[in-house]
Amino acid sequence: MSEHPSTIQSEPYDPSEKEWEDHATLHRREDGVESNMLRGLNIIRDGTFAEMIAFVMSLPEKDRAGLVIQKSGDRTFHLGEIEALSRREDFPKA
Repeated sequence: MSEHPSTIQSEPYDPSEKEWEDHATLHRREDGVESNMLRGLNIIRDGTFAEMIAFVMSLPEKDRAGLVIQKSGDRTFHLGEIEALSRREDFPKA
């Protein structure tokens, strides 16, 4: 399993094919919490990175607010990144 730790410069994330299968957890950030730390987040679900992205995208738009995916290696993905990753040509389709 590959691991990509968080970066100081927040470089764009470019997953390889096998990274879609890395373990990930879906969290919901409490209202008003803006920190990049995982403090104040509740785990909703876990599975592969691709499954978590697909689940978020299956939700009505109003229910996506506050959702964050934590991928193996402590890298977190906020809604804008999740939406962009779901539109990639190499994103695994169900």
